[in-house]
Amino acid sequence: MNNPLPSKMILLLPLVMAMSQGPAHAQEKPVYKCPGNFYTDTLSAKEAQSKGCKTIEGAPITIIQGFKPKPAVKNNSTPPPNSGKTDNQKARDADARLILEAELKKEEESLAALRNEYKNGQPDRLGEERQANKYNERVQNLKNSIDRKEADIASIKRELSKLGPAPTPTAAPTTAPTPLPIAQTARFLQ
Repeated sequence: MNNPLPSKMILLLPLVMAMSQGPAHAQEKPVYKCPGNFYTDTLSAKEAQSKGCKTIEGAPITIIQGFKPKPAVKNNSTPPPNSGKTDNQKARDADARLILEAELKKEEESLAALRNEYKNGQPDRLGEERQANKYNERVQNLKNSIDRKEADIASIKRELSKLGPAPTPTAAPTTAPTPLPIAQTARFLQ
């Protein structure tokens, strides 16, 4: 039997042997595994021993080089705030401003009523408050309500400041409209 396969295997055998020995010869320096899952081949035996590193033998090591992300580039040509707002955004901001201003007015009126009732910590006694405990409890509740209203008002004012200054109303033209010529006026009247 004349089989060509063994002759091809004989030709490939030295190539396979050379490839199998290639990585063993390429790795001349020992690779060390150091504490903190750090692998290196740049240390000497004494340095590795002093750092507590152990030699890795026989296990293939794959090293994937990490990369540092590029720092964000600041764009110095940013447009000034509110300059790029669309008409739709301006309308929403105006609506939000109106709602917040109405809420602010309501909260300020409520705060004024609470302060009027509180009378600097000496509110009038109600009929059911013959006992000091009930009166003191109501005084404390009024004080807590005043503090809460003040915090709410401060919050609304912060929200209004985020919207920027109130838009100035555009004045209507002060000039009277130009009258139509008599011929055009006569057409409208017919």
